Amino acid sequence: MCRASSVPLFTLVKLNHFFKKEYRFPKTDFLENALHTFSPAEKVLSFVFTVLLIVGAASLVYKVNALFLIERPAFGGELKEGVIGNPRFINPLLSLSDADRDLSALVYSGLMKATPEGTLIEDLAEHFNISEDGLSYTFKIRDNAKFHDGMPVTAEDVIFTIQKAQDSSLKSPKRANWEGVTVEKNGERELTLTLNQAYAPFLENATLGILPKHVWKDVDSESFPFSPRNLEAVGSGPYKVDRILRSDVGVPFYFEFSAFEDYMLSAPHIKKIAMRFYPSETALLEGYVRGEIESMNTIAPEAAKKLEANGARVERTPLPRVFAVFFNQNQAPIFAEKGVRQALSLATDKELLVETVLHSYGVPIHGPVPPLLFNEEAKAATSSAARMEEANLILDKGKWVRNAKDGVRERSKGKETERLSFSLVTSDVPELKESAELLKEMWERIGVEVRLQIFESGDLNQNVIRPRKFDALLFGEIIGRDLDLFAFWHSSQRNDPGLNIAMYTNSKVDKLLEEARRTTDAEKRRSDYEAVVETIKGDLPALFLYSPELIYVLPNGIKGFNWGRVTVPSERFLDVHRWYTRTEKVWSIFTN
Repeated sequence: MCRASSVPLFTLVKLNHFFKKEYRFPKTDFLENALHTFSPAEKVLSFVFTVLLIVGAASLVYKVNALFLIERPAFGGELKEGVIGNPRFINPLLSLSDADRDLSALVYSGLMKATPEGTLIEDLAEHFNISEDGLSYTFKIRDNAKFHDGMPVTAEDVIFTIQKAQDSSLKSPKRANWEGVTVEKNGERELTLTLNQAYAPFLENATLGILPKHVWKDVDSESFPFSPRNLEAVGSGPYKVDRILRSDVGVPFYFEFSAFEDYMLSAPHIKKIAMRFYPSETALLEGYVRGEIESMNTIAPEAAKKLEANGARVERTPLPRVFAVFFNQNQAPIFAEKGVRQALSLATDKELLVETVLHSYGVPIHGPVPPLLFNEEAKAATSSAARMEEANLILDKGKWVRNAKDGVRERSKGKETERLSFSLVTSDVPELKESAELLKEMWERIGVEVRLQIFESGDLNQNVIRPRKFDALLFGEIIGRDLDLFAFWHSSQRNDPGLNIAMYTNSKVDKLLEEARRTTDAEKRRSDYEAVVETIKGDLPALFLYSPELIYVLPNGIKGFNWGRVTVPSERFLDVHRWYTRTEKVWSIFTN
């Protein structure tokens, strides 16, 4: 038997009536009736107040919303850069010129990466371990690391790259960094590098860009420099090669790069970077004026000064290059007398050199390391006249007397007369020639005879520096980020191919340099180097002059730029993935 519905019929009728009936809210009727009674003026006023109420409410909502919005870099935009030189190798194993290194810096990444702050961070490596004896370095590669063509980065790629660097037939400029290093594969993405002896700065070598083995494995070492893969490069860095334009004779002069979204340290913000190459600084500056490019680097200080005066954005940072006059006591015995070296130092106006030769794009230095590596204490300001007076007093005490005829200081040495005279050698680089001429003028004021000798750079290195055939040499040294001063100041490096061109010998400095190389304690290493620097400054084997600044012209629209400490011009791209031209506003909760 079917059971009847429990809902009564009269209830269904009432519900039907309820939904069909029209309802009006009493307050709405009241407002409509009130509006009909308003005069025209009252209607206008009510409309104005309503609009003001809506605008006020919208403004309040906007301000509240703005409290929770933050601005962040957005993807997009382009940078057009000009570079001097002819690119040949977008290849970290073969890059020699600044042009090559610029391109390689965009395309490749290494196990480690230098930062503008002067530290090293993991790049392709997820993490690394150093053994207690400082001989073994174990790296674990990130699981999601990949090359521009989508292939994974593995231990095989790293091993292949290092072995190619070690290959004598390839003649890689990186070979010296990897001599005596053995490589062992621990797994698909893990490997260990073992050194013959502890070398604290070794981790810097792990910034070497990694080549994809699957791209290069069939190219033998003799063919390496001639492979088209050197320009049509595949790496794992922040940007990948998109397009290359060549001249009528096949020389590449223009490259376009697009952002690599799978770059390990985060996808770059700037969508495209275009790099155009010019044969000279004159052509580069003309391209800038024509609008072909909007950024450029390593231009002469004089050109940078003019651009800055016309409103261009000119970024600058001291390079780790130490320019100094190195005294050869073996060839010029007068330099064995410390008083002579002190007098020459006092008579040298370093600020004038920086202002005149570098147009203020540089900094005076007082020791064997450039600024930013150590914070030098500011020296007490003394006038040029006061320094000259002190220099003359020192020479007077040394019994150096001015010759009445030519004003050059002399002194009796037995039956012979010794003149305060020497030759100053340098290269034909315009800045060095101008510096040498200024030094000659300064030193002549205290009675010193200076004979300038200018050499072409190749001739200077081969026939003057290597055999150490000079009295005094005006020259520059490049100090790496790791601050390893061994090659420049250890007594074992006095002869070629060592770089101790002052032929400096100090047993205390030797010991400190050896300990600094071995220790894995960063604080101990820094303390040792500080002691080395202070000792060298006290001994005065060279007269340290200045460090030039790296000059970089950038458009105002580039944000996020920070280069801090760089060792070569290509390191302006150390954090290029953080640069941006566009921004967007999002709620802060969506930024993580």
